[in-house]
Amino acid sequence: MSAFIVVGAQWGDEGKGKMTDYLAEKAEVIVRFQGGNNAGHTVEVGDKQYKLHLVPSGILYGNKLNVIGNGVVVDPKALFDELDYLEGLGVKVTPENFIVSDRAQLIMPYHKTLDALKEKARGKNDIGTTGKGIGPAYTDKVERSGLRVCDLMHIEVFREKLSENIKAKNEIITKVYGGEALDFEAIYNDYVKYAERLRPFVRDISVRVYDEIKAGKKVLFEGAQGMLLDIDYGTYPYVTSSNTIAGGVCTGAGIGPTMITNAVGIAKAYTTRVGKGPFPTELNDEMGEWIRQKGHEYGVTTGRARRCGWLDLVILKSTARICGLTSFVVTKIDTLAGLDKIKVCVGYKFEDKVIDYFPASLEDLAECEPVYEEFDGWDESVGNARSYEELPENAKKYLKRIEEFTGVKISIISVGPRRDQTIEVGSI
Repeated sequence: MSAFIVVGAQWGDEGKGKMTDYLAEKAEVIVRFQGGNNAGHTVEVGDKQYKLHLVPSGILYGNKLNVIGNGVVVDPKALFDELDYLEGLGVKVTPENFIVSDRAQLIMPYHKTLDALKEKARGKNDIGTTGKGIGPAYTDKVERSGLRVCDLMHIEVFREKLSENIKAKNEIITKVYGGEALDFEAIYNDYVKYAERLRPFVRDISVRVYDEIKAGKKVLFEGAQGMLLDIDYGTYPYVTSSNTIAGGVCTGAGIGPTMITNAVGIAKAYTTRVGKGPFPTELNDEMGEWIRQKGHEYGVTTGRARRCGWLDLVILKSTARICGLTSFVVTKIDTLAGLDKIKVCVGYKFEDKVIDYFPASLEDLAECEPVYEEFDGWDESVGNARSYEELPENAKKYLKRIEEFTGVKISIISVGPRRDQTIEVGSI
């Protein structure tokens, strides 16, 4: 395959970091196509653990080209903090293995200030934003007042645009929300420094990625979050501000759909989400807490405890349809090891009928009652399996049901956090 997409098939935190790192071994270019530093990947290599937020997971291989696409919103301070963190762990980052789109939108200090003020003003109706300025940055992009990386490369142009933006944002910050005005000169001076450090990495990534694909290189596109946080198809308004689905690659990386050969959905063997919003299979009991502790379900970026529940096949079937998935990767089946019985949602009872799709209306979703099938569990030996044949029989039955219900094959199974705890069962 020349170009394939890795997407989260649930609400994010499915193990995309590990799997992107694993799949990157066979790829030559890794492209991040949406989101910002509001999401995190954790990758374990040997006895080292790496926590990534903006930089593509392929950076851990020294010979891969890693790309931040135009669909990403970039906080320069967060980016450089992450690059310094990687350098401290012995990971070399140079313009030969890392580039940033000149069309990517910049996150500015006023975005983060407004993010916090707006969330506070919502009171009990808050969305659960991370406060990283992601939503306000995407708002300015659509409003056509955003600042892009290419503006930062022309510092006088940047100064003029920033001056206008600061005036407008300070009016909102002080008069609407009662906050403190931001200092133009302090922000400008910081971004002048960012501009010089960023300059060597800036490229027209659409041209570069296109050329790499045409040259026969293997290109992996990775997103942040998951399908149900997509701005259009997620549990709106409890979503992120970008398109997390496979279709987001085309706009987020400047690549036509005919250049994509495969789309791989990463799914946990159970379901989690962070923040507010509906969650049909959520377990607000001892079982939910058991899964949380066993699976170490705490956010990489926020540290917040994730909500946990049984696997929802309605969600996976919806993701398969919307993203055109060619295969699933199932992660963390080792977390469920030790349970006598495991449940799986195979439909929603809604208005005296059972549906197998995810409704748009949160009001309709609130009326949906999950319909479960029950499976016998498996033991801890699953974590030691290195081939499909070595998996416990009950785990195989569980995985087979995922394939049957969604109509999509499973290509890879992850039985632990390390690279070597990965079982390939078919092509992606």
